[in-house]
Amino acid sequence: MSGADTAPESSGPQLHEALLSAFPHPMVCIRPDARVAFANPAAEQFFDTSAAMLKRHKLARFLVPDSPLLQLVEQAQARGMPASVHGISVILPRLGERVVDATVTPVTDLPDAVLVVLQERSIAMKIDRHMTQKSLGNSVASMAAILAHEIKNPLAGIKGAAQLIEQHASEADRSLTKLICDETERIRNLVDRTEIFTDQRQLAALPVNIHEVLDHVKRLGMSSFAKSIHFVEGYDPSLPPVGGDRDRLVQVFLNLVKNAADALVGQADGEIVLQTSYRAGVHLAVGDQRARMSLPLEISVKDNGPGIPDAVRQSLFEPFVTSKTKGQGLGLAIVSKIVGDHGGTIECESEPRRTIFRCRLPMYKSVQEKRP
Repeated sequence: MSGADTAPESSGPQLHEALLSAFPHPMVCIRPDARVAFANPAAEQFFDTSAAMLKRHKLARFLVPDSPLLQLVEQAQARGMPASVHGISVILPRLGERVVDATVTPVTDLPDAVLVVLQERSIAMKIDRHMTQKSLGNSVASMAAILAHEIKNPLAGIKGAAQLIEQHASEADRSLTKLICDETERIRNLVDRTEIFTDQRQLAALPVNIHEVLDHVKRLGMSSFAKSIHFVEGYDPSLPPVGGDRDRLVQVFLNLVKNAADALVGQADGEIVLQTSYRAGVHLAVGDQRARMSLPLEISVKDNGPGIPDAVRQSLFEPFVTSKTKGQGLGLAIVSKIVGDHGGTIECESEPRRTIFRCRLPMYKSVQEKRP
């Protein structure tokens, strides 16, 4: 036989490991005792940990307690059959949330061992979820507008009646009429704030320099609510203009910076980082839309505060959800509404000493560019 016919072949285990290492998605092999037996380079990047460190511990060490991924692994081991789930939320203690498609498959040659394959879907899934929430919000906007109108009318009558009674009330009763007036005014102000969710008018998009918006917000903060906080800027000077409404974008980032400043109250080394970057090539087909969304402009607000509690993180942008003792829970819901009106998305990653709000927006297109 010729030399070519007798060339040595790679041994089975070496070939298998080489193939797994070349696989572009995170893969980890879990032993029956739940310890990691193998991790490919994509898994090292996903968990931000070396394969050697992964192999020293159980998979649970790198996930939050009661992670659905751990439940999926246990299910596959118990049944001896493959298990998979789409759009699962995997929260890494140091890195925040990742949305993945997960498949867990028993390994034939290793009883009770399973191979975990993850396919990250973070950007597409989060944007899809954002658009679904936006669609749901639009469907109830008309009802919300009617309710706001119907609530404000009787409130005006109640307050007027209380003011009339106050003119002839005794000193002791005037405190009660004042309480009625104050509470009706508080409810009216709350309804006024919620009316932004009923505004379905088309946004008049104009070219906006987002760096000027951020500088304006920073000056406002440094002169009032963030005097003792250190600001850091990381701007991409070549960033093209955003298509949108300047005043509303100021409202978005003023709210985010104010929240970051509130989280840093009493912290000596409080720091807020304002950063912009251009993410070329991000085109996503979201939901049932035929057109692909292009969101190349990323603006982030980061703080080194204590982080957002797990209990509110998943519903952070919903109305009346807040971790503040005196908060109404409308600020971030309004932020999400305004960003959605601009055709963008917003998401949050949070852990102690690292909370980031990332806003992705489309760049400005002139009327000529919009034409087919």
